[in-house]
Amino acid sequence: MSSLITDTTIYTTRPTDPRIPKEERVYDLLESLGVAFSRVDHEAVDTIEGCREIEELLGIHICKNLFLANSKRDRYYMLILPGEKQLVTRELARQIGSTRLSFAGPDKMSELLDLTPGSVSVFGLMNDSGNNVTLLIDRDILDWEYVGAHPCINTSSLKIATNDLINKILPQIHHEPIIVDVAPAE
Repeated sequence: MSSLITDTTIYTTRPTDPRIPKEERVYDLLESLGVAFSRVDHEAVDTIEGCREIEELLGIHICKNLFLANSKRDRYYMLILPGEKQLVTRELARQIGSTRLSFAGPDKMSELLDLTPGSVSVFGLMNDSGNNVTLLIDRDILDWEYVGAHPCINTSSLKIATNDLINKILPQIHHEPIIVDVAPAE
């Protein structure tokens, strides 16, 4: 398997080359809040398995980010959990008092979060000005010193302090998380 990372430089600043607007907005947000980050650029990666090399380079765990909807398709959720955990939607629905959950489609993802499949990230919530998406974070994430996330595009990955995510970024983008417990994979 060839490497996804052609430049192993770890940057601590925004890119100097032009990026798409939604990625630029992530760097604007981080800079406005004084949030330090490390960044690595890489080939497009759209699975948690593909992120292993990125995790190793940045010294972090990349979060698995799932975009879900209830059975009526009138409630939407972003679930952030450790990559090794496997979601049992029935259990999560019970925890949050929802009807059956399933993956929401790419059209709704684009409409509500300005994201495409494979690039779902907590940073997409900054595009959810109507607060149509409820953020769910697995409790284990709160124990991590750092989290990894794409800056709304899956050709870069960022390392940020979990404390900055919870106490600076989420309040600024008006999304208070609901803490859930996803069982470890068996």
